Amino acid sequence: MWEIDDTCIDCDVARQLAPGTVVRSAGRSVLARQPAGPQEHRALEQAAVACPVQSIRLGGRRVGTDPFPLRLDGEVHLCGHTSARTFGANAYLVGRPEGNLLVDTPRWSSAVADAYERGGGIAHILLTHRDHTAHAERFARHFGARVWIHEGDLDAAPYADGVLRGTSPVEVLPGVVAHPVPGHTRGSTVYVVDERYCFTGDTLYWSRAAQDLDVFETVVWHSRPELIASLLRLARRARFGWVLPGHGDRCHLPADELHERLLGLVARMRARAPRPVDITEVAW
Repeated sequence: MWEIDDTCIDCDVARQLAPGTVVRSAGRSVLARQPAGPQEHRALEQAAVACPVQSIRLGGRRVGTDPFPLRLDGEVHLCGHTSARTFGANAYLVGRPEGNLLVDTPRWSSAVADAYERGGGIAHILLTHRDHTAHAERFARHFGARVWIHEGDLDAAPYADGVLRGTSPVEVLPGVVAHPVPGHTRGSTVYVVDERYCFTGDTLYWSRAAQDLDVFETVVWHSRPELIASLLRLARRARFGWVLPGHGDRCHLPADELHERLLGLVARMRARAPRPVDITEVAW
């Protein structure tokens, strides 16, 4: 029998990976029911390995099979192995002929690093903001990878050697454009790869409750007005068909539709009153 113990930190990772069986109740993830078939069983295995505190177990034991990195589309993979130090933030592995990318990082372990070695190593680590830097230095040292971060959050990763400045987009690698989006933090950045994949960190996500693009209003640490301005710049400067966040659901829609939804989000944020900063009020 599957179970989720009371060490759960309510990070949402399990609900993203196993939405058919894991739900939120009383501020934590719980099993709505046991899996109905092989597909739901595999989804729970993925959630168990991805869980930052390993609170999901089968028959009282941790799941041994590691499904990560998990292909999402093309050469874009979900890393799994999230960390409690980043509150279960998702990271992504992107295969590139000029050298593979990590967008933020999973929890460090030699087993995870070995898996990346077998896939060609890591050449660049793209950090979206200060909250997701916990394991970046360890991965960078191991792979000799270049680390990118915006100057506004550089104090959280002083070892970074690719420092972004200002608010203009920068092509950091062929087909990889960094868009500074101050708001959630002073140095928040999203990365758009091949005009298709937008890795958004904590700036933007797909809300399963609203079934639309949204932001985590109650954890805008730096500036809500700057976040609104950043989202509008992003809508004007970039096109993409995937939203791949650190927290919250991913989505894949036609680029024109995502563009209109992003403009709609800007309009909604302008119309609604600010909410107090309160991490306990995060809505998924």
